[in-house]
Amino acid sequence: MTPVPDATPDATGADTPVVLRATGLSVVHRTRSGPLHAVSGVDVELRERHTLALVGESGSGKSSIAKALLRLPPPTTGTVTLDGTDLAALAPRALRALRPRMQMVFQDPVSSLNPRRTVRDLVAEPLDAHPDPSVDRAAVVERQLEAVGLPIGLFGDRRPAQLSGGQAQRVAIARALAAEPRVLIADEAVSALDVSAQATVLNLLRRLTEERGLASLFISHDLGVVRAVSDDVAVLHLGRLCEQGPTEEVLAAPAHPYTAALLAAVPEPGRPLGDSGLLPADPPSPLDPPSGCRFRTRCPFADERCAGEVPELREVSPGRTVACHRPLTPPQAAAVDAGAAATPTR
Repeated sequence: MTPVPDATPDATGADTPVVLRATGLSVVHRTRSGPLHAVSGVDVELRERHTLALVGESGSGKSSIAKALLRLPPPTTGTVTLDGTDLAALAPRALRALRPRMQMVFQDPVSSLNPRRTVRDLVAEPLDAHPDPSVDRAAVVERQLEAVGLPIGLFGDRRPAQLSGGQAQRVAIARALAAEPRVLIADEAVSALDVSAQATVLNLLRRLTEERGLASLFISHDLGVVRAVSDDVAVLHLGRLCEQGPTEEVLAAPAHPYTAALLAAVPEPGRPLGDSGLLPADPPSPLDPPSGCRFRTRCPFADERCAGEVPELREVSPGRTVACHRPLTPPQAAAVDAGAAATPTR
């Protein structure tokens, strides 16, 4: 019997199925220098026809979360359920049968495509990996290429070297769609593209998420892109969630100092995170994270409680949570944005 998906009220109050849920997700890598805590106790929900953006600096654990959700490799601790099925409880063959329902689109579209294969064969790769005699391979490939705006008559026999970056990424998306997924994870999927190609791919991802009923996770360091593509945003720092909620609310009035500092580092929409003077160039090492709040050594509002007590995510408004002992008021967030709180407490 197929488990019934959970449901969560969306912003309109309607019940929206939770397709993928991760609870208590932790990822620890063993290194010569000791354990590296890439992800620590993160909860994630991906809902049907919704896009959750995961944002943070390089090294914050975004890609580690994506791989853990797909069990590539499995998380160190925590549970991941797909439509109510615990993935860890599945035998290898059953897990393999479910893999087509979770697809990933990578950062570099050209290197993710086999240069020796034609576009039609690239899009058919999921069908070849999981053959089904009832599926019309040629029809599926044609339909998915049409869905991403690449007619098979014009593009079917081309190879990756004959495509632009934006076209190659659309081929990668068509390949993911051919598996009829429930979950689509896009890991920095537009960061290698020019502005025009970015807009095309973002509009495509937004439309397909709605039309296909996908539950999408969009990983990015670019807050302008996040604003354009996501319904909700989760902000990650050094493996822990700082803040999450509806994208427009979080970006308009950040409650966590880290979120506010990231926004201050993007003076223009669509500009990647830069050096605003509010954040040191590098976060602390995950091999030796700070006690208490992991952001405290970079935070201008930190006090003794921040050093001694780990802040837990708590609801500050409906659908909005923040992990901070002293959530920002709007005037404080504005001060961070203006650079008034540029000297961190050490």
